[in-house]
Amino acid sequence: MEKTSRINSIIIGCALIIGLIGLGLSIKSGLLSFKSMERSVVVKGLAELEVSADTAIWPMKFTDAGNDLAKLMQTVQKNNQSVIAFLKLHGFDDSEITIGTQVVHDKLATEYATNQQFKYRYTVESSLSVYTHLPDKVLNASAKLSELAKQNIVMLRQDYNNRLEFLFTKLNDIKPKMVQTATKNAREVALKFAKDSDSKLGKIKSARQGQFSISDRDSNTSHIKKVRIVSTVEYYLSD
Repeated sequence: MEKTSRINSIIIGCALIIGLIGLGLSIKSGLLSFKSMERSVVVKGLAELEVSADTAIWPMKFTDAGNDLAKLMQTVQKNNQSVIAFLKLHGFDDSEITIGTQVVHDKLATEYATNQQFKYRYTVESSLSVYTHLPDKVLNASAKLSELAKQNIVMLRQDYNNRLEFLFTKLNDIKPKMVQTATKNAREVALKFAKDSDSKLGKIKSARQGQFSISDRDSNTSHIKKVRIVSTVEYYLSD
């Protein structure tokens, strides 16, 4: 009886050892397979597209000077109407034109003006702005500002806060196609890498779309925009 019990224990022990060895081999095989699946390559895909701006913002500032403030303000009002007439002549309507502020500068009102001589005591800066979804009208009108100069209307030079601006606002319309192009380009790079390394390209492990950027094509054609995106894609590799 005792001998039989000992034999059974030995058999159970051997079976347990064999089972543990088998489990170990199975785990090792699984780890090797998992490690093989973890081989990957990270690539980037670029997509660029040139588009025309669909919106224009055109701030306009002009100045007048004189010594009789009442008469000067009458001239300012007349010049305001002349600028508006100029804009309407070039296709803009009232909904696209916003009349801004009028700022009066009195040179004698400054603390350093006591002993200075001025040809004109008062200067008035007037402003209005154009907001339109037809940028071509702005391009056409801005090229003909000399017509206002002939009416003695002096337009102020553009600066950072007073500059013609073109916008592209339809990014959502082109996003899907550009993402598709960027992903396709990334895959082509990954395929080339896999071929050069004697590997096979697998499925996508992870992907990051990246951010879209919109910039002027160049400083002379700000109404033409360059839209750009770089997508980052990670692919599995196998032998």
